[in-house]
Amino acid sequence: MDCPGSTSDTKMQTAAAMLEKTQKHPCYSFDAHQKFARMHLPVAPYCNISCNYCNRKFDCVNESRPGVTSEILTPQAAKKKFDRVSEKVEELSVVGIAGPGDALADWENTRNTIELIRKEKPQIVFCLSTNGLLLPEYAQEIVELGVSHVTVTVNCLDPAIGAKIYKHINYKGQHYEGEAGVAILIANQLAGISKLTSQGIIVKINIVMLKGINDHHIPEVVKKMKELGVYITNIMPLIPAPGSVFENFPQTTMKDVNEMRNSCELDVMQMRHCKQCRADAIGLLGEDRSQEFRDHEESLTVFQQVM
Repeated sequence: MDCPGSTSDTKMQTAAAMLEKTQKHPCYSFDAHQKFARMHLPVAPYCNISCNYCNRKFDCVNESRPGVTSEILTPQAAKKKFDRVSEKVEELSVVGIAGPGDALADWENTRNTIELIRKEKPQIVFCLSTNGLLLPEYAQEIVELGVSHVTVTVNCLDPAIGAKIYKHINYKGQHYEGEAGVAILIANQLAGISKLTSQGIIVKINIVMLKGINDHHIPEVVKKMKELGVYITNIMPLIPAPGSVFENFPQTTMKDVNEMRNSCELDVMQMRHCKQCRADAIGLLGEDRSQEFRDHEESLTVFQQVM
């Protein structure tokens, strides 16, 4: 029998706290997505991999797509923006960092931003998105920083498939192309996810469904994520980005995506309300208010400094 204050009690309390936060996170809870708002802070412009479906240089204010933003902010500017938004968006419950590059490739900016906000609003749910290349390196810091939810994009477990998805990977000062680089990425993703879930972090997996490339392989990916203890997977349609390698690749139909979700939900809960949000999205899912809070003069100055 466990005594009060035992390790078992602590784990149960932690799990309960995580569940409470998840119920306020619109991306992790269907019930929350029409009640609670999120705010993505674009403080991480750099990326360490090149995905064939991505082009972060393209931006249209009317487009909702991961990697798109009309501004880049310093941690200090992000804190000021958070203050303005939190005063006007009463339902704001989540602060996330989803790029527009990779949150871990710009770890200092990511960490500083969360620390600045956490000092004043520790009750806010903090989350971040990453490709997972540096996840083993920063997993412990993520836990200590108080980030409760992490999204990792895992498109494959097979380097041969990944070589068709990723153009190159930069890791520890080395440039990799082809299967060698993808093998490093996959190994780090799996190791990093395992580190997070073992410490109670709620992990969501994004998978971009690419017809004829990884679609047949997605059920295997989902089964592996189940083994690693992930909370939910989000199978997303490809949105061909202008200027990307896959700009002329056919967009995945929602019929195909939903059929894949139906097949995979026997293993892991499926997210079905994703809006593939911008890196500067604000508000309820599907009701982006980012233009309302955009400071063009401040953002342009910051953008010129970091790019």
